This record gives sequence, C-alpha cells and structure tokens, in this order.
Amino acid sequence: MTAALERVLRIFLSDPTEPRYGYDLMKAAKLASGTLYPMLARLQSEGLVTSAWEVPSEDENAQRPRKYYQLTAEGTRVARLELAQASLDSARGSAGPVRPAEGGAIQ
Repeated sequence: MTAALERVLRIFLSDPTEPRYGYDLMKAAKLASGTLYPMLARLQSEGLVTSAWEVPSEDENAQRPRKYYQLTAEGTRVARLELAQASLDSARGSAGPVRPAEGGAIQ
C-alpha cells in the first residue's frame, strides 16, 4: 500500500459515513489532484468507494457542483484490514508476510 493510499483511507475511516468531496480529500491528504483522482477512480471501479454529484441550489451563493466520495460497506471493511496489515508490517519492520523459520517458529 502506498503512503498516499494509506492517508486517504485513514481520512475516510475517520468517519466512514461522512461523504468527502475531492478538494477536501486533497487538502486533508496533502495530495495533488493527479494522484488523488486516479486513486479514487480505481477505488470506485473496485467497488470500495461510491461517488455522487451534489449540485447546489440557486440560493447557495453560486457554489460549484461537488463530487462527493464515500466508502462502501465493503470499502470500509477492506480499508480497515489493509490499514491493520500495514500497521503490522510497519511494526515488524518489513513490507512482506511473516514466514516461519525452520522448526516452525515465526521470525
């Protein structure tokens, strides 16, 4: 998992029921649009994120339409598992799986 993806997943998981719009995610994750939007498109194609446009009403000071993103139930489950695995990998000091040593002990 990339550091950028980890930051985005943590933002989503800070309140999984809260929809986030792209610019808000860019600021919070400190990512450029060229990094964030392809990532969101991939997460959406994998069924982990949904998106919807919100068009402001005419009396909302001419705000521009915003596209909101939200984790799906499966996305929330996968994000939690991925972040837990990343945390374990970090604690072990490796990015790979733990392999049993000779004799069956875990290294």
